[in-house]
Amino acid sequence: MAENIKKNAKFSDYIYVLYKWKKFLFINLLVAAVIFTIMSLLIPNTYKATSVVMAAPDNSASLGGITSLLSGKTSATSISSKLFGVSSSSNDVLFGILNSRTAITAVIKKFDLIRYYEIKDNNMDKAIRDFKSDVSFDPDENGMIEISVVNKDPQVSSLIANYFVQLLDSMNIKLNVEQARNNRIFIEQRYNKNVSDLRAGEDSLYLFQKKYGIIAIPQQLEAAIKASAELEAQLSEKELASNISKQIYGINSPQYSQAQQQVSFLKNKIEELKSSDKLSDLSNVFFPFKEVPEMGLQYYRYFREIEIQTKIMEIMLPMYEQAKVDEQKSIPTIMVIDNAVPPELKYSPKRAFIIIGLLFLSLFLFLPFVFTGEKLIHKETYDNPLQLMGSNLYKRIVKFYKLKL
Repeated sequence: MAENIKKNAKFSDYIYVLYKWKKFLFINLLVAAVIFTIMSLLIPNTYKATSVVMAAPDNSASLGGITSLLSGKTSATSISSKLFGVSSSSNDVLFGILNSRTAITAVIKKFDLIRYYEIKDNNMDKAIRDFKSDVSFDPDENGMIEISVVNKDPQVSSLIANYFVQLLDSMNIKLNVEQARNNRIFIEQRYNKNVSDLRAGEDSLYLFQKKYGIIAIPQQLEAAIKASAELEAQLSEKELASNISKQIYGINSPQYSQAQQQVSFLKNKIEELKSSDKLSDLSNVFFPFKEVPEMGLQYYRYFREIEIQTKIMEIMLPMYEQAKVDEQKSIPTIMVIDNAVPPELKYSPKRAFIIIGLLFLSLFLFLPFVFTGEKLIHKETYDNPLQLMGSNLYKRIVKFYKLKL
């Protein structure tokens, strides 16, 4: 029979071998099923509790209204939020907090999980390793975060899951406040420099105006040009009157002399406007034309610096006020969709799957055992003593199970 199995090896031959060994297979699989059932019953039940949370909506828009009232500029607030984004919380940050050693260690200490995992040497790394196998943080299809904890006690599993939510919110608030404080310090330094630069520019313009009697160059220059034009017109008129007096009254006449004095006075005033080295002590409006290029350049430099610093102030002030508000915020950053509740159904073990899986594994181990025994029992000659020992063992098994081969 063994030779037939070896040479012809048909499917029916294998079925026939299994049929002959059916009693052996049935008894052993039944014993294995009882053993596996007892083993599965010794495995303690575990329960899985889940909390569902999401990042709180960004409330910077409402605060932006405050800063816009302070500055009159909504664009500055948007610049601030884009640059620093203090009040925003991304899921990546939340997952980072949940998986951090700080959060995991805090939970282990609070619930004495070192004793729960029976770690004799109080090694925290071992506790973290074991605890991480019982906790998971996963995003769901709606973008929310599921915090799941597995524990032998359903009450404890829910308490741990809810404590994770508390830790997540408190640590996220702490990070936001710390970030806001750093932002406030940076913006405050830049704001103070802006105030200092603006004050310096204003002082420089004040000293320049005080030195030269300048209030506003464009308006004063326009007035000076008009005044010069009027003086030029008066000079022409007086020169004409002087020539007429000369012809009518003579060169030595009082009329001619008076007319010449007026002409001379007008010429001096025009010359003073055009080429004098200093301003007239009698005027706070006019200034010599020869000084216009240099004075105008310096004036516009001071004026431009003040304009630049003023524009910077319009941006920095609302950013500074926003940063001060953000630093004082302690509003919740997490919205709890579902609090964890003690589960009523066990999470594991799946005893049916365990028993069925182990039975299939046992069957696959028994099959080669059976076919090897069939071959050795019917073998007439043995190649080595080991085959003989195997044959004797299988014969005792056949006798014990009363198999008919």
